[in-house]
Amino acid sequence: MSRPDTETKMTQIQLTDTQSIILSTACGRDDGMVFPITAKLKGGAVGNVCKSLLKHALLEEVAATDLNTVWRHDEERGSITLRATPLAYSTLGITDDPAPATSITSGTEPLRRRIGTKQDTLIAMLRAPEGATIEEIVAALDWRSHTIRGAMAGALKKKLGLTITSEKVDGRGRVYSIR
Repeated sequence: MSRPDTETKMTQIQLTDTQSIILSTACGRDDGMVFPITAKLKGGAVGNVCKSLLKHALLEEVAATDLNTVWRHDEERGSITLRATPLAYSTLGITDDPAPATSITSGTEPLRRRIGTKQDTLIAMLRAPEGATIEEIVAALDWRSHTIRGAMAGALKKKLGLTITSEKVDGRGRVYSIR
């Protein structure tokens, strides 16, 4: 019996909005680390979401170098934190190609983003004068609508500090844009 390849497995993973936000934020960081969590989650929700992402191999456990980012303590390995795996980047449509990067200024700190990725395409669509609807972005990126909303809320708004607006346009529906 043959095992499904990674590409087949990627297309079968359906993320919740919260999972998308956490993954988008981690993948937007240079080190791919999950912590600190920027999403506003209550109680054990962070643990439940992270366990689910670990189960799907979208996150991996690594040694924690910063005590503020500890996921759990292991008797043998010490302090453990979580990092996004290559499968997480692929699932979100972010290429592993470390090719050209550009800087975006967010507050006082410049942030790097890769050119030619789906995230870059999303930003270009939102910066277009006419903006873009969720349906248009779904067609262009082959992402699900909840992944798009998660990327806009997590990677674009929180990580890159971009301002995303939306308005209802007759004949098109809700149109999102970066202003």
